[in-house]
Amino acid sequence: MSLTLHTGAHDRHTLVTASGEIDFDSGPALGQVLQEALDQSADGVDVDLAGIAFCDCSGLNVLLRVRRHAREAGKTLTVRLSSPAVQRLLELTGTVDVLTATVTAQGPGTGGDKVPFGPGHGADPTAHDVKTENDQLRRAMQTRPAIDIARGILMASYTISAEQAWQVLVSTSQNSNTKLHLLAETLLSTVHGHNLPKPLADHLTKALQEHGSEPL
Repeated sequence: MSLTLHTGAHDRHTLVTASGEIDFDSGPALGQVLQEALDQSADGVDVDLAGIAFCDCSGLNVLLRVRRHAREAGKTLTVRLSSPAVQRLLELTGTVDVLTATVTAQGPGTGGDKVPFGPGHGADPTAHDVKTENDQLRRAMQTRPAIDIARGILMASYTISAEQAWQVLVSTSQNSNTKLHLLAETLLSTVHGHNLPKPLADHLTKALQEHGSEPL
């Protein structure tokens, strides 16, 4: 499934609506459209990701990068509506509060797959709010590379695609009740000869079987 992008005026913001899949190949197109929308907007960009069926850390990278540019320009980038796939990604990486805002009403025909987020970003932030948001953004930026590298390790070790590797990471994280970035860091340690704890290794093996690959 390819990525489809549409832009339109929304008050003093530009609304970018995306549908399809966001991965390593389509991420640059999303980044270009978001940056152009940011440059042309008065106050910032609202993003509708309700039509996204798949999103991995490539999409998160783009959102975080453009949001940083928005802050530097005194503007905003906010995910206003999202799909379950995007919601899961943001929750797993701890970036819900950084990238999202409360939606009080949905337009007609939105259906049950659009997920509104909180908290809101409309009020003037206090110094504490700004510090909290900066801390959240810093943690997201620090954990993201480990997740990307862990996905690469799975791809190389088990000859699976980037999407399969992402699904394996997510499934293992959920089934083992391990935060995604902690799972990634544990996988990185195997490069230096450390073994995965047996319960975690069992969950990983099960996830690999479920997503169409057996360990080599």
